[in-house]
Amino acid sequence: MSLIEIILISAGLAMDAFGVSIGKGLTMPVGENGRKVTLAFLFGLFQFLMPLIGWLIGRQFIDVIADWDHWIIFGLRGYLGIAMIREGLSDDDEDDDKTFLGVWEMMMLSVATSLDAMAVGLTFAFLPINVWEASATIGVITFGISLVGIYLGKFMGRFVGKYADIIGGGVLILIGTKILLQHLGIIE
Repeated sequence: MSLIEIILISAGLAMDAFGVSIGKGLTMPVGENGRKVTLAFLFGLFQFLMPLIGWLIGRQFIDVIADWDHWIIFGLRGYLGIAMIREGLSDDDEDDDKTFLGVWEMMMLSVATSLDAMAVGLTFAFLPINVWEASATIGVITFGISLVGIYLGKFMGRFVGKYADIIGGGVLILIGTKILLQHLGIIE
């Protein structure tokens, strides 16, 4: 897997955190820089940890499912991509944007926005990839994108979060399809 693909996956995975960051940035007071950086850091930290957990789980089953790994990668990334696109197209607005954001709430948001990263980490178990570098890239890019989202939240409005999910989902589907087509020998 190339660095460009890892960066694209990282950006795709960061879109959930970006959407939440924009929503939270809308409601956070201007002077709460520490809380803003903490939220972005937690998003990045969990996006770093979850692929490692998924990779560890996947390594336990690599011998059993090695013949179907490309289908698993395609299925998981496709499912995650479709779920992100559906979420982006949904008319549901989160009502919790107006609530106080304490450490516990930040942790829960970080876990919720990084579960898809665990599934991507599971796919890493079947690919020739340095999982530490890939996870670090995912974490750093998520931190940066989340921080931008938090600070731009006041200016961008809620609609951007929906488009971020749609774009991120599309990226995951495209990369999963590319991996499948490579394993099937259709493309190099």
